[in-house]
Parts: sequence; structure tokens; C-alpha cells
Amino acid sequence: MGFFTMLWATLCLPFLFLCLKTAFSSSLHASSFSTTHLCSQEEAAALLQFKTSFSINSTVYNPSLCEIVYDIKANYSKTESWKEGIDCCSWDGVSCDNVTGHVINLDLSCNLLSGTFPSNSTLFLLKNLQSLNLAFNDFRLSKIPPEISQFTRLKHLDISSSQFSGQVPVEIAHLPKLVSLNLSNLFTFDSNFFDLDSSHKLILETTTLRNLVQNLSEVRELVLCGVNMGSVNPCFFMNLSSSLTTLYLLNTVLRGNFPNSILRFPNLKTFGLSGNENLTIDLPSSNWSSPLQHLNLSPMDCGGRLPESIGDLKSLQYLSLSCNLEGSIPASIDASRFWKLWYLDLSYNLLNGTMPPWIFTLPLLEILRLNHNQLEGQINQFQQNSLEELNLSNNRLQGSIPNSISNLVNLSYLDLSSNHFCDLLVSDMFSLQNLESIILSNNNLSLRDNVDANLTLPKLTYFDLSSCNLSEFPNFLRHSDGLQSLLLSKSSIHGNIPKWIWEKDDLRVLDLSHNNLGGKIPNYLPKSLSVLNLQGNNFDGTIPFWFTESCELENLNLHGNQMDGLLPRSLVNCSMLEVLDVGNNNINDTFPHWLESLPQLQVLVLRSNKFHGFVDSTKEGPSFPNLRILDLSSNYFVGALPIRYIENFNAMMDTHSDDSFPEYMTMSNGSYQYSLVVIIKGLEYELQGILTILTSIDLSENKFGGEIPDVIGKLNSLKGLNLSHNNLTGPISQSLGNLTNLEWLDLSSNELVGEIPDELLSLTQLSKLNLSNNHLVGRIPKGKQFNTFGNDSYEGNLRLCGFPLSKSCDGIGKLPSSFQEKDESWRFGWRVVALGYGCGVVFGLLMGYHVFRTGKPKWFVSLFDGRLSQSRRKTRKARRVVPRRS
Repeated sequence: MGFFTMLWATLCLPFLFLCLKTAFSSSLHASSFSTTHLCSQEEAAALLQFKTSFSINSTVYNPSLCEIVYDIKANYSKTESWKEGIDCCSWDGVSCDNVTGHVINLDLSCNLLSGTFPSNSTLFLLKNLQSLNLAFNDFRLSKIPPEISQFTRLKHLDISSSQFSGQVPVEIAHLPKLVSLNLSNLFTFDSNFFDLDSSHKLILETTTLRNLVQNLSEVRELVLCGVNMGSVNPCFFMNLSSSLTTLYLLNTVLRGNFPNSILRFPNLKTFGLSGNENLTIDLPSSNWSSPLQHLNLSPMDCGGRLPESIGDLKSLQYLSLSCNLEGSIPASIDASRFWKLWYLDLSYNLLNGTMPPWIFTLPLLEILRLNHNQLEGQINQFQQNSLEELNLSNNRLQGSIPNSISNLVNLSYLDLSSNHFCDLLVSDMFSLQNLESIILSNNNLSLRDNVDANLTLPKLTYFDLSSCNLSEFPNFLRHSDGLQSLLLSKSSIHGNIPKWIWEKDDLRVLDLSHNNLGGKIPNYLPKSLSVLNLQGNNFDGTIPFWFTESCELENLNLHGNQMDGLLPRSLVNCSMLEVLDVGNNNINDTFPHWLESLPQLQVLVLRSNKFHGFVDSTKEGPSFPNLRILDLSSNYFVGALPIRYIENFNAMMDTHSDDSFPEYMTMSNGSYQYSLVVIIKGLEYELQGILTILTSIDLSENKFGGEIPDVIGKLNSLKGLNLSHNNLTGPISQSLGNLTNLEWLDLSSNELVGEIPDELLSLTQLSKLNLSNNHLVGRIPKGKQFNTFGNDSYEGNLRLCGFPLSKSCDGIGKLPSSFQEKDESWRFGWRVVALGYGCGVVFGLLMGYHVFRTGKPKWFVSLFDGRLSQSRRKTRKARRVVPRRS
């Protein structure tokens, strides 16, 4: 899952549950109705026939999710109780009218049904049906049958997350008694709960929506999350009945300005628009709906300031506004008016000023998110103990961390990272038995262990004190057996890694990068370790051969140590490995061809070691198909450029990459964002997030020879290509003109000859070009990006002419006759040299980089310095972040 998807999920997951857990009270517990009359044989036969239309598949939904939404705990099918000879009114999920015996309610939610939904289903014979719930089944992208209009008495319809697809039929607007309608399509049947990429399978067009609004005069609850309404004008929603109580339109591709008059509807209690990035709404300055309890506009665009009038919402329980708000938090909001509030999220805005004191006194507040704003000043002491999540990260808060945090006995998630806190923390502060995550990184904090306290944190799984002043390991963590992520990078820790860290078998992420740690890495690792980041330390010796067949590593980063010896071949057992960075060490080995079999490998950095020999593949077939970043620079590789590998770099051939919404490489569960040291345009950067659109090849400072192969022109998603400081000969390949996404190209300090091909004018994204110190001749191409490059892009090529050089070209680009004679003589000499190379002559290597002087590429500025929020709730706890009903 990418960064923006993760951000959307972090902000909106609680509201997604609310999307499903709406007041479909008549259908959620249909089987609870008592019956005194036998159902008709015709209706019983219709239900049995419907049952035979589907198979039972225990994998079609997530059981924990159904438990959260529908209070269904057992993983079984209700239709198993449907048998001939038994009154159908006693079947699970079926309830009947006490007088007539007609089936009036059918609840088959989370029923494990799998198969296509027939348009002639016998279900439509149940003419008296008033409530139908088919949520969380798998109807395999069936169309919603138009015959649904036959349920003329239907009041409640829930077919959410059941894998319907296609256009919502206009006939659904012919249900005159419909009170609640849920067509949500966000959740899938895997362990991820929901999948934004696979939503929008259902399409609601303008005509259908217009009929819905006009005909369903009784509708009170309308839930359309994940339904594609990209062609709909938001103004149509103005005509909904003023009796509306619930409207959820999360992630619906709506665009334009949504009418804020809905927020004045007299009966509106719940309203959500989040996940519609092209949708805006102006918050009303007055006359809000007084019964409003749940409001979610995160993330989208509200703009402007948070109006004072929001303080009139005395019934508010859930407020989430991450929508570009600015200014200070209004004084009209206070604890007396918002005393029912249990969820407050004003994160990712531009709010400034200090935190208002009423926030620290809200008696029922469980979730507080004010992260990613511009708040300043100190934090008051907390006067309530109901908080379960506290996130004030990425602000300008300062001073000490209040010791009243130790009184928040229900606290499970604490994030105060990236502020200006200056404090000496005592380990006793964290003696909270429910704490699962502690994130205090990027502050001026130090820590003192209380040696007299027997501190145990039984639920702690995530601990991050990176970029603090620790000087030593927090030993109180030795008793936290459930620890899964330990992040202590850039914390001035010295010495050896204590043995107790290596003994934590549930540990998945260990980031101790950029400290003063030394010694040797032990021959054993926690079995479940997925990320090991030890870059920027002083570890020495060989890399241990501890990669067994059960290896779960996804990221191994040993960059910038003193490791020597060979690269262990046992790494081939790490089939999930995505990033391998052993750059800037003393490893003495040949190219690790055996890594080409790793199916997930995307980043391979062997820079600045003593690797030597030939690089190209020794076998036929796919190799490194997912590799996006390859850095072999500053080694001793020889021979031609690796043509066979280049032919298989499929991930660098994607012409459909989208720079508008970049994603970041993360650990498979999204709890850790990878970092990487890269050379971009000749300058070294440590990226705190690796964009999936970043594709680059750096083979500089080796002894590669021969010509630049034409096949390299197939890598049309490349952002950067550096082949400098080698022995490359021949002309610049015209195929480089196909690299239309290229932003930097360095071919300097080689033996290249001939003219600069005009095809390079196609590189309209190119912002850095270095062709210096070769034997290029002729006229420099004119126009487009070439008009922006300076003399340093071409210096050391005495036979080049034209802008920006002071040497002009005669006529239409021919060199003066004196230059032509010298050039022909030089060309003859080059042919002799080429023949010599074919016999084994290798030219000397020009050492050192030619450093570029300009800034970062256009997409680089969007990098975030920080880590993705980890999943903060286990499934069993997700129920408590579902907005409650009054």
C-alpha cells in the first residue's frame, strides 16, 4: 500500500466502519423477531432455491471485520439451518410477519455466499420483503438486477461489500418506501480490510441519482461509499429530503463544490465526504444542523478558517476535519459545549496558535489527533483519563512533556514526534499497561532508566525514539516481550548492541542506523525480522551467514560500515527481500548473480566496495524483473555494460507511471517506511522515503568498456542514468532519446565520440546533463532543455561548438575546415584504439565525480521526512473507534 493510501486509511478507517455500521436496525438482527405463524410453502421453496444458487466459501470475507460491523462472531453460513420440513420463519436470518407468516426480513450478511447473482433469482418472489441485508458476500462482480424494483415494500436495503459491479440500475429508485440504502463498495475479502484501488466497481450515473433524489422521499440513510460518481454534479444532493439523517459519500470520485446547505438539514446526524480529493466544501458560517453527531471531511478541501459557529454543535461526538483549515482553533469551542465529543481529529491542517485548554478537560475524549499543524507553546496537564490515542506530532510544541501522561491508564498510542520538546524522561512515565505504541522521535529528549522500578509493558509493540539524545539503549524495554518495532536511529547511542535485543523473537523492525555502534553482527537474528537497518555505524567483520530458508527479511541496510569479506550467498533464501544496501563497506567479491532470482528485489546498492569482475547475466530468462534502483558505482567492474540484465529490467520500462500521486516503499504491513542514500545529479541525499517512481541506474566509476547499447533506450521510466568515469567508447546511442522521463544524465569522463544526437532533444524532463571530458564533436543541439545547460555540461570536448559555448559553428553546423581535418585524423586514431581494446587494452580510469551544482528534481521536494503511521489498532480493538450511536 502506498503512502497516500496509507494516509487516507489512517485518517478515515474509523469512519469506514461507521459507513457500514449504520442504523439498518431492522435488518441487522432480523432473526431476533418472534414468529407465531408458519411461513408459506411457496416462500420457503423460493428461499431454498436461492440457497442452491450459491456455494459456501469461508474465505469470502474477513471474520473479524464482520464481528466489528455486524456483531457476527461465528464463521458459518446461516443458510445451513435452512432445511425442508422446518418452518422457514425459524431459519437463521429469516423473520416473518406474526399475523400473515410472510417473510418480511432477510439478513444474510457475512454469510459466505459465493457465486453470480442471477437476474431471475427466486428471491424476488418474496413480495412482502421489508428488509434485505446481503452485505459481505461474494457475488463475483454480478450486476445489480433491475428486478430489485419488485420489492415494492422494501424499507431497508444493504448490499455493501458484496462484489456487485457495473451501473447501479435506475430501477433502484423505484422503491417508494425505501428508508435506508447502503451500496458501499470499499471492503474486500482479504486481510487488508479494504482496497481503494479495487473500489469504484459500482457506477452511479446522473440519471439514476436524479431519480433517487426525486423518488425516494422517505429515505433517511444513504450510504454510497466507494461508488463511482465521477460524472455526477454534487448539486443534485441539495434536493434530498430534509428528513435525511445519514449521508456517507466517502471515496466516490465526486468533484467540484459540494453544497453546504446539507449541513443545515434539520435532522442530519451523520455526514461524511472524505476521500474525494477533487471535491471542496465551504463550512457554513451559521445555522448548522443542531442534531449533528458525526462529521468527517478528512482528507479533502474545506479551505479558510474553522468557523466560530461550529461551537453550536452541542450534540457532536465525532469530528474529523483534515481539510486545509488555517488560523487558530475557535474560542467558541469549549468543554461545556463539546462534552459528548469522544473523537477529535484536526490533523493535516495549517492551524496555529496554542492548544486551547478545554482540549485537556473533555471528559469522554478517546481519540485526539492534532498532528501536522503549526501549533506552538506548551502542553497543559491532562485532566481526563479517557484518552486511548494521543497524536500531536509534527507541530512546533515545546517545553516539557507533561507527567500527567502517566495517568492516562487507557492510552494505547502516543505520538509526540517532530516537535521541539526538551526534556529528561524517566522510564516510569511509560508505566501504562495498555501502551502499544510510543513515538517520540525528532525531539531534544533524553532518557533515564529508573533502575529501582520493575517496569513491564506487556502490550508494547512499537517504540520510536529516533533522533533523540539517548546515548544508551533503553533497558526497560528488555521486559517487553511483544516488541515488534524498535527504532533508535540518530540517537547518539554507542557501544555494542545488547544481547536482549537479538533475543526478541517477535521483533520485525530493528532500525539502529546512524549511531556509534560497533563490534560484530551476531550469527543469529530474530526469526520474524523483516527490516534490519544498521547503516551509518562502525560494524566490522563479515556479514554473518544467518539467512535461513525461513528468512522473512524485506529490507537489509548495512550501508556505511566496515563490513568486509564476501556477500553471503544465503541471502538467496530471503525471497521477500525488496531492498539490499551494502554500499560504502569493504566487501571484496564478484557480482552476486545469484540475487537475480529474488522475485521482489527492487533496490540493489553495492556502491563503494571492492566488487570486481564481469556483471552481465550468465543465464537465459528473466532476471531482476522488479529492480528499479541499481547502484554499482565506485567498484572495479569490467567488461561491457550488462545488456542481458538491462533487457529484463521490466520495472524500468513502465510508461504508465503516475508522478501526480507518488507512493512510497514500505514494509508489507505499512508500519515502516524505507530510507535510502542515493546520488541524485551528483549530490548525495538520504531519502526518508523511497518513491516508487524513482528509477535510476548508476554504474559510474568502474572500468566498463565498449559502446552504450541501444537496448538501454527501452528503460523509458528511468529518472536518472549515470555511466560516467568509465571507458565507454563509440557514439552516444540515439536510443537515449526514448528516455523521456529522464531528469539527469551523466556520461562524462569516458571515451565517447561523434556528435550529440538530436534525439536527446526529446528529453524534456532533463534538468542536469553532463557530457564533459569526452571526444564529442560538432554542433550542440538547440532548443528545449538544451537551452538551459551551461558550459560545464560540455567542457573537455574540444571539437564541440554552438550555444552555450563561445565557439560558433559555420553554416548549418559543419565544423571549420581546420577542425574537420583534425577530426578525421582523430577518428582514425580512435579506430586504432578500438581495435586495441578488442585485444584487451584497458584505458586508465579518471577518478572522482564532477559535482553538479543545481538542486533537487521536481518530484524530490515532495518527500516527507518521517515515517508512516503504523496500524494502531488490532482488529479486536477496532470496535471502539467506530462512532457510537446516541
